Amino acid sequence: MPTAYVLLNSDLGSDESIINEVKQILANEDVTSEVQGVYGVYDIVLKLSSDNAEKLRAIITNKIRKISKVQSTLTMMVIEEQDSL
Repeated sequence: MPTAYVLLNSDLGSDESIINEVKQILANEDVTSEVQGVYGVYDIVLKLSSDNAEKLRAIITNKIRKISKVQSTLTMMVIEEQDSL
């Protein structure tokens, strides 16, 4: 199953509002997701899974990255062929 991890940097103090907005966006999508605030270089970690890799890319590019208080993202797509190892 196509899976992506998205690391987000946000405006100072906006983590909670971004997490809530991400949850609202994903509630209307056919994806499995987890979102957590974290300490470190990034502020939020998002894990997305779907049967369709293009759908994941579209959600990340057209919705998650366009949230106003998100400063930057780093997306890592899981190598599906290695799941069976």
